[in-house]
Amino acid sequence: MTKRIPLVAGNWKMNKTIAEARELVSSMSARLREIGGVEKVLCPPFTSLMAISTMLAGTDIGLGAQNMYWEEKGAFTGEVSPLMIKELCKYVIIGHSERRAYFGETDETVNKRLRAAQKFDLTPIVCVGETLDEYESGRTEAVVARQIKLGLADADSAFAPRIVIAYEPVWAIGTGKASSGENANGVVSKVIRPAMSALFGEATAQAIRVLYGGSVNAGNASEFFNQPEIDGALVGGASLKADEFAAITKAASRLDRGQLTID
Repeated sequence: MTKRIPLVAGNWKMNKTIAEARELVSSMSARLREIGGVEKVLCPPFTSLMAISTMLAGTDIGLGAQNMYWEEKGAFTGEVSPLMIKELCKYVIIGHSERRAYFGETDETVNKRLRAAQKFDLTPIVCVGETLDEYESGRTEAVVARQIKLGLADADSAFAPRIVIAYEPVWAIGTGKASSGENANGVVSKVIRPAMSALFGEATAQAIRVLYGGSVNAGNASEFFNQPEIDGALVGGASLKADEFAAITKAASRLDRGQLTID
């Protein structure tokens, strides 16, 4: 039997020099190590991955990259390959809304990155979510279902349970306007899991963890974690504050997903 173990990942985005990253990890790592029952992941900028990898060695805190290219090597100036990521990381964020909005990421390129993660045994955290215009015009279901269908297409059924989905309504990211727990849970139960079930079958869809992201903080985390379909969080700004991130992680550690199991 396999349980959906809660997961909390901190996406530092384009913040922290190497020295600042070391200081932040030093201030939070002891507290994070004391929290059990939840997977903990830090995703600093590429420049800090080596330094943080050394600091996290021998702990139960995982390391993730914020993006990667899908080719193993070649003339792709400025890109970082799965082989390079795999040397340091277990996790990789794919298809974040900022990558889609500012750098031309599409459902098709998300899928290429997903298949590269599968090939190189990396755990992908695949981001999906609607913009404010899509939300207000009632297109949330169509947009998120399309992102799941195209982004996860052709994933191997044996690999699929490793995939982590982060539902991040774009209008809530960095705005301080978090979705409600009830609304986010509804999107997961009515859109995301059915879309995954169509790809991989109901049992696998129930095994895949779905996180919430978008202005998550210590004050509102429990609202989301108390929802039956939400298995943790992809945390942005609050992950840059040791006390906040530790508090969010501790809240997630109290989740009981024992009733959601598969053979």
